[in-house]
Amino acid sequence: MGIFPADIFTEPTDVDPDTLANLGPLRRLAGTWQADKGIDLNPKADGPERRIFREHIVMEPIDPQANGPQLFYGLRYHIHINTPEEDITFHDQVGYWLWEPATGLVIQTVAIPRGQVLIASGQAKPDATTLELTATRGQTEYGICSTAFLEYAFRTDAYRIVISFEADGSWSYVTDTTLTVHGRPDPFAHRDQNTLRKIAEPEPNPLARLLKTKQG
Repeated sequence: MGIFPADIFTEPTDVDPDTLANLGPLRRLAGTWQADKGIDLNPKADGPERRIFREHIVMEPIDPQANGPQLFYGLRYHIHINTPEEDITFHDQVGYWLWEPATGLVIQTVAIPRGQVLIASGQAKPDATTLELTATRGQTEYGICSTAFLEYAFRTDAYRIVISFEADGSWSYVTDTTLTVHGRPDPFAHRDQNTLRKIAEPEPNPLARLLKTKQG
């Protein structure tokens, strides 16, 4: 606990309102992204299933966020995935990507509508070309929380995401989720991967837009 200050209440006063200028390595994620060649490997009763999916991601800058002296800049995101075979949503996910400039801490929060949330963390420099974040079941810091049924049937023990920023402006990810499937002796390595390309630039965060309007 020694890494934290004694004063846990006083918020910073010199906060730059422009989130896009202060996102560090997350700046490359801002915007709207699309791809149609994602690969999902998931467990089924008859064995692993490999599916190709289409993905649409919106990453919107939010206003600076303070926990007392701790300051985050971040992106609010929404992921929508379906498959060529089905129109119904294959995967839906919301959350935040957060960057703490003072420490290099990177956080991803994940919430999916099947009853699961997690917080993953990692460290990175502002000009990092790769990000690696992890979360572990049972941890109260950067952990995983699921419904009773998921704990029973498809328990998530570990989560890892690696993002690589490409020279052409695209970015790729690989997520590895370690599952304990009910009745199976060995853990299942659930993997998703894709390469996203930008289709729209991000808007500034609400405070930055408001201040620009007031300035005329």
